[in-house]
Amino acid sequence: MEDYLEAIAVLKQKNKVARVRDISNLLNVETPSVTSALGKLSREGLVIHERYGYVDLTDKGQELAENVQKRHEILLKFLTGILNIDQATAAEDACKMEHAISPETFKRITKFMDFVDTCPLDDGPDWLKGFDHYFKTGHRPTCKIRQSKEKS
Repeated sequence: MEDYLEAIAVLKQKNKVARVRDISNLLNVETPSVTSALGKLSREGLVIHERYGYVDLTDKGQELAENVQKRHEILLKFLTGILNIDQATAAEDACKMEHAISPETFKRITKFMDFVDTCPLDDGPDWLKGFDHYFKTGHRPTCKIRQSKEKS
């Protein structure tokens, strides 16, 4: 159901309105599936939809849609920016993960991303570059900190 809320929010941002057929096209599902989902979302107080009319989010629906979008954006950034996963794969995986991730795990990933984003180095922290090297080659790069401790 979160995918429908997110799709409605995206369509409203892009087109100012959301219609059943637009939601169907965006999610690549049949229109009866959209109508069924909208009925459920309407009963839960998340959308406003009259037959053959536009679809709108309630305040509660808007809040949930924004939370899903935020989870998607942060997970996508983590997958592409930290793990260097290609954009298409990362987008697909983030979409799956955004619905299943626990609040605690999401909180930690968010904090981790904040930590990396506020790193004072222009090119990312050395350990992140080291991980990328390890992933690509299977070999750990020389650790400067470990070397200096061994010399002491």
